[in-house]
Amino acid sequence: MSGGSPVKRSEAPVIAVDAMGGDHAPAAVVQGAVHAVREYGLRLVLVGRAREITALLAEQEATREIPVVHAEDTLAMNEGALASWRRPRSTVAVACKLIRQGDAAALVSAGSTGGVVATSTVRLRTQPGVLRAALAVALPTRPVPTILLDAGANADAKPEMLVQFAHLGAAYAQTAYGVAEPRVGMLTIGSEPGKGNKLARKAAELLHATAADTTAGAPRLDFRGNIEGHDLLSSEVDVVVTDGFTGNVALKSVEGAVSFAFDTIREALTSSRLAKAGTLLQRKSLRELTDRFDSDTYGGAVLLGLNGTVVIAHGASSPRGIERACLLANDLAGGHIVDQVRRRLHTTPRPHGWLHRLSHSEE
Repeated sequence: MSGGSPVKRSEAPVIAVDAMGGDHAPAAVVQGAVHAVREYGLRLVLVGRAREITALLAEQEATREIPVVHAEDTLAMNEGALASWRRPRSTVAVACKLIRQGDAAALVSAGSTGGVVATSTVRLRTQPGVLRAALAVALPTRPVPTILLDAGANADAKPEMLVQFAHLGAAYAQTAYGVAEPRVGMLTIGSEPGKGNKLARKAAELLHATAADTTAGAPRLDFRGNIEGHDLLSSEVDVVVTDGFTGNVALKSVEGAVSFAFDTIREALTSSRLAKAGTLLQRKSLRELTDRFDSDTYGGAVLLGLNGTVVIAHGASSPRGIERACLLANDLAGGHIVDQVRRRLHTTPRPHGWLHRLSHSEE
């Protein structure tokens, strides 16, 4: 795996931040946004109820540093796909309008994942040629995170969608984490060829065919074959592709296992005076480990394949989590992730629809 810093940007893009989304909004969102502007020089605009946001900015003497765009409505944390139609004047909808108008390049929201996915997909639309947008998350591997997608946007997928997900994930790994040639693996029930259900077997066939394509100008895909669930945190590959149902189950399983492990370790480290003394001696290493597995560290999930960059932070994001989400959106938008995806899906000289025809050739 090739590591490195993302490409440098000449000018920071404008990030539209949903100030009303999340369990701790708007206070945590405003605080995180102010810190991102002051510490990293990001260009942000806060979208939400102007009076509330302006009052919070005034408390931090930041009213001149971050502009505010008023949006009276907001998505509730329990709202799902129908939110895009029920709330056309929500903060997410208004932020998407800013992107469509060219006044912003990305959206950051800690609101309802289902609501943000549905609203941004309807209002930004998928890029030409993209079958479905995919939700990508960063798994805490070293030396750089592993990208898992789809993590829940598409419960039902077709084989050709998984090939596109591989390209979306590769573009993400290159843009956000500087991985020159991302290694791609497909999540299934066995590492041997031919393992898995019909979807997995056909998708693997398409991925192998795509990787073998050496036509000049075709986007290169380094497909390493199947991986299993225990490989998700092993850094065997840089990008893991699967359908949204399997990906979401895998992600929640990893999160639950990590949470259980940390609770168990915490109990062991505080079980006696001697254990507590040892903990003090290792506090730096323990702090680094905790930070590595903290969801706030990675900024959130990214909805890839739309005409704009969308970062969905964790609903319980702290100000630090919002700050990291803004940094991630800045890296992706500043690295022209939308253009990277477009080039990957449109530089192949093969006829349009070749994936669809190949995926159905043996049915």
